[in-house]
Amino acid sequence: MEKYELIAPCHFGLEAVLKREVYDLGYEITKVEDGKVAFEGDAEAVCRANICLRTAERVLLKVGQFHAETFEELFQGIKAIPWETYIPKDGKFWVAKAPSIKSRLFSPSDIQSVVKKAMVERLKSRFHTDWFPETGAEYPLRISLMKDEVTVSLDSSGESLHKRGYRTMAGKAPISETLAAALIMLTPWKKDRILVDPLCGSGTFPIEAAMMAANIAPGVRRRFTAQKWDNLIDPNLWDEIRAEAEEAADLEIQTDIQGYDIDGEIVRVARENARRAGVEGLIHFQRRPVSELQHPKKYGFLISNPPYGERLEEREALPGLYMQIGEAMRRLDTWSSYLISAYEDTERYIGRKADKNRKIYNGMLKAYFYQFLGPKPAKRNP
Repeated sequence: MEKYELIAPCHFGLEAVLKREVYDLGYEITKVEDGKVAFEGDAEAVCRANICLRTAERVLLKVGQFHAETFEELFQGIKAIPWETYIPKDGKFWVAKAPSIKSRLFSPSDIQSVVKKAMVERLKSRFHTDWFPETGAEYPLRISLMKDEVTVSLDSSGESLHKRGYRTMAGKAPISETLAAALIMLTPWKKDRILVDPLCGSGTFPIEAAMMAANIAPGVRRRFTAQKWDNLIDPNLWDEIRAEAEEAADLEIQTDIQGYDIDGEIVRVARENARRAGVEGLIHFQRRPVSELQHPKKYGFLISNPPYGERLEEREALPGLYMQIGEAMRRLDTWSSYLISAYEDTERYIGRKADKNRKIYNGMLKAYFYQFLGPKPAKRNP
């Protein structure tokens, strides 16, 4: 089976988490850069990565790389790629995105236009036609320019992989599914430990944790653009890997995962999202304010995405809310707590300096992942 170089973009600062995931799937890493991990794999790897990776934003199939400082060099570089081996005569192709950083060519619309023209020229000469119906499968392209180095890839995912398919409604400031999964993976939480989100919103943290606990593949319920690339990937591969993932899931597992929110309607949304994700039986959702957060068990994990005060009318309430979170943390004095926040006074009102923090971009917003570590539980006697 032919080998490809696959590129998996991810959130900046979380490359190590994705790298570990790729290794766990059994693939060899070829390169790690800011916001992406490249690895070697065949057609089966395209399917498996899309269905199983929790922290990747998409899976790109790299088809070419070259240096270009002028549009002529860009045209010739694109034209030299053997597009006829990737795109059939009736394939629909376009440049979905063309970001440019520190490069002489910087206009996305001009880059997209030149790339499309070069592809058409190449395919006209190979398919001996002057017209392409573009009525077949879709082959969206991603062109990336970094310091005049052009990387050309086909997007096998289509919609971003954070769209698992379970979240039809969200709260005011939802955290993406891929970011939530990565942040959980940065903690030492395991499926047999308690996990509580006291400001759960639409339930993303508890749902992602429950999916991990039950070994539910994040992409098992959604579709991907490359499922129609039958010239490159045997359609049976998708069915086989999806069936394999479904068989590996364990919905009988016992968990202690909880999500609370002061808004009863949001709690209802969270329950519905959990139902759609197939984990409603693994999470306890309840309407409860942060001020009432307590738990009889020791050594649990609190993880949350509290408000940042991006809206002016919400900003006045932030000191009180973060003080309540700090008070809850003091009541749960054997627990470890993890907060992602862009609020600059997080530690001040929590009343404690974080043991660790990590800069994370939540969308375009710079935030920090504050880690307040509790004592480790005593080792059990064998």
